[in-house]
Amino acid sequence: MSRTALRICPLCEATCGLSLTLEGSRITGARGDADDVFSQGFICPKGASLGDVDSDPDRLTTPLVRRDGVLEPAGWAEAFDTIAARLRPIVERHGPDAVGVVLGNPNVHTMAGALYPTALLRALGTHNLFTASTLDQMPKHVSSGLLYGDPLAIPVPDLDHTGHLLLLGANPLESNGSLCTAPDFPGKLKALRRRGGTLTVVDPRRTRTAKLADRHVAIRPGTDALLLASIAQVLFEEKLTAPGDLAEQLEGFDELAHKLREFTPEAVAAACDVEPADIRVMARELAAAPTAAVYGRIGSCTVEHGTLASWLVDVLNVLTGNLDRPGGALFPLSATDRAPRPAGPGKGFALGRWHSRVARHPEAKSELPIAALAEEIETPGEGQIRAVIACAANPVLSAPDGDRLDRALAGLDFMVSIDPYLNETSLHADVVLPPPPPSQSAHFDFTFNAFAVRNQVRYTRAAVPLAEGRMDECEIHARLVLAVSGMHGAAPAAVDTMVIDRTLAAAVADPHSAVHGQDAKALAARLTGASGPERRLDLMLRLGPYGDGFGARADGLTLERVLAHPHGIDLGPLQPRLPQVLRTRSGRIELLPAPIAADLPRLRAALEERPASLVLVGRRHLRSNNSWLHNIPALNGGSNRCTLQIHPDDAARLGLADGAEVRITSDGGAVAAPVEITDSVRRGVVSLPHGWGHTRPGSRLAVAADRPGVNVNQLLDGSRLDPLSGTSVLNGFPVTLVPLP
Repeated sequence: MSRTALRICPLCEATCGLSLTLEGSRITGARGDADDVFSQGFICPKGASLGDVDSDPDRLTTPLVRRDGVLEPAGWAEAFDTIAARLRPIVERHGPDAVGVVLGNPNVHTMAGALYPTALLRALGTHNLFTASTLDQMPKHVSSGLLYGDPLAIPVPDLDHTGHLLLLGANPLESNGSLCTAPDFPGKLKALRRRGGTLTVVDPRRTRTAKLADRHVAIRPGTDALLLASIAQVLFEEKLTAPGDLAEQLEGFDELAHKLREFTPEAVAAACDVEPADIRVMARELAAAPTAAVYGRIGSCTVEHGTLASWLVDVLNVLTGNLDRPGGALFPLSATDRAPRPAGPGKGFALGRWHSRVARHPEAKSELPIAALAEEIETPGEGQIRAVIACAANPVLSAPDGDRLDRALAGLDFMVSIDPYLNETSLHADVVLPPPPPSQSAHFDFTFNAFAVRNQVRYTRAAVPLAEGRMDECEIHARLVLAVSGMHGAAPAAVDTMVIDRTLAAAVADPHSAVHGQDAKALAARLTGASGPERRLDLMLRLGPYGDGFGARADGLTLERVLAHPHGIDLGPLQPRLPQVLRTRSGRIELLPAPIAADLPRLRAALEERPASLVLVGRRHLRSNNSWLHNIPALNGGSNRCTLQIHPDDAARLGLADGAEVRITSDGGAVAAPVEITDSVRRGVVSLPHGWGHTRPGSRLAVAADRPGVNVNQLLDGSRLDPLSGTSVLNGFPVTLVPLP
């Protein structure tokens, strides 16, 4: 007998609500939940394929433990016994930095990945944290930290109300958006056009999003910061700046005008390959729009000046008075954010509090560049990484020079992977801990609600009970924390209790908290929930900005109230939040932070550089998300192809035929891929998608291995980084092409 259950989709940042049809424990259908307060029935091909993701026969069902060099099925007790027995001696002998922690992108799509890594890092005490952020979004965190004092204070475009959207390095019709959580992003862009608004897309490819735009600017890759600096220069030169109410909250306004004076449209035109007149029109239209927002993502982040480009996105929103106002760019307020507190100076944001051991890369947001992981494992000496804990991470495919990292991981003393697959990275682990499929996991979007275009709260419990022999993902993470902390064998709820006690102790001591002065133990006893993670969620909701404050607000949020609204609770449109969000030392928006000012000469030098004759950019597919979904037959076909796109003129010049193999060479090596000739990519640019290359022996991904593609990151040696954020340059790097027989 069939039944239905609700589930928030965990496969991309749009977080759409799904209505699942189940036969027993098997998902037989997935459609958009028409009553979902946020997504209102929208669904993409990834969400529609959740049943295939859930039942993929290559998903691991039991832990694997390496015995005599071979990974073999094992019980959960043996797996955690092995971790406790092998990892603690490494820390005791070589120190906490002997362990590196690698967190992959899927962590932010699960409750466990949001709730437990902080406790794991606290238990280990290591400085060697590497995440997918230095492969995509770290420039935005750094620029926000420097501007506002908080790296998580990221304004998002008010898509439902803006009249003018300038979009750089993003293709939301394929990606569904990033650092801008918006179900039906395509529909919102079409609605912008219908209400008479203007959409300008800056992208070297004529993407589906660019085809929708009023204006497509086919910029030379990697020059986004120059274009944005020039638009700002025009605003200053033509006296078009109008920060409005923001003026009293700004530091460095006049100094900024002085620093950007050299980036005239005429000065940047050759580097960007954009006409000066077009740049001036973009600036004037941005200034003249009743409401406007500038939004930049992956393509503008994963380049040599990624942090400067991310900073300038917000600078333009400030200069035009569109930051923190409806129709512009606003700061979301998630239900599990900290409750608002009085505005005033904060601790600020610092870079480089410590450095990587070998190349001396500065940390950013407590993370080191993932491109440095291999050298930190390979290089002997004090502080050498000898063990790795990888949570939902596949850096052999996603980080530069996967071959080198492949060799480095093989030389570790010990490795643990939390992963549903034996993939290109987890095949090196000594212990693999597989989480259950999505249907057997509860879901709350701690991360993406903080970047949502409308404030709302939704929670879905597991649609299907845990299968026999499975372990809940939160319990896996909790037991891992216990195993590495010397508490192996304790109940996993002990981790949740420690976090709850620590959080409540801080809350009752905080004079701005709704529970100031109350008894922490009594408050803990009032928490509800069927598990430790649910009790933690209840705590965060109660202490959050919409929470009941443990009785202080009769209509406030609690877990019980959220559970009573299975389609979610709408918390209203985004509202202005300045200056309350500011945590800078000055208590103001610091428009020209010292690290930014120190990096501007590097941007000026780019004006004199001779562009490479051919550069490579990545691309996204609607049916893909990095390397995750290539093992799902329904998502591994159609336009989801690993081809090298090239303009017809470049193909003719190089003697390349459509469908023929071509050898692509750059800093780190060479790969071969089939040619796809198309005028959707500008001259001088080729495009190869990210996340492919499923060819390594030992992995168990049958569908992906049948259409493996090639690993674009193998073209890089990891030396190209944005210096402020440590983010790998994955777009706009030079390549050479040679046709193959």
